[in-house]
Amino acid sequence: MKTAISIPDPIFSEAEGLAHRLGISRSQLYAKAVAEYTKLHKTENITEILNKVYSVEDEILDKELSSMQFESLPKEEW
Repeated sequence: MKTAISIPDPIFSEAEGLAHRLGISRSQLYAKAVAEYTKLHKTENITEILNKVYSVEDEILDKELSSMQFESLPKEEW
C-alpha cells in the first residue's frame, strides 16, 4: 500500500540516517516503526475490556471452588 505522510524535517533526517545505518529502505523503516508502535499500544484498552466483562459477569468467587483452590496450596510455616 502506498501512502503519503508529512513529518517534521528533523524526524525525516533522523529516519534517513537510521535507514542508511541499518541498510534498509525508508519504506521498510517506516513499516517496521509503525508495526512496533501498534504492537506496543495494542493492549492499552485491556482495563476497559475487563471492566466491561466484569460489569456483566458475577465477580463473586464460587465458595466451593475457592475452598478447593485454597486447600490445594502447599502448607508453609511462617
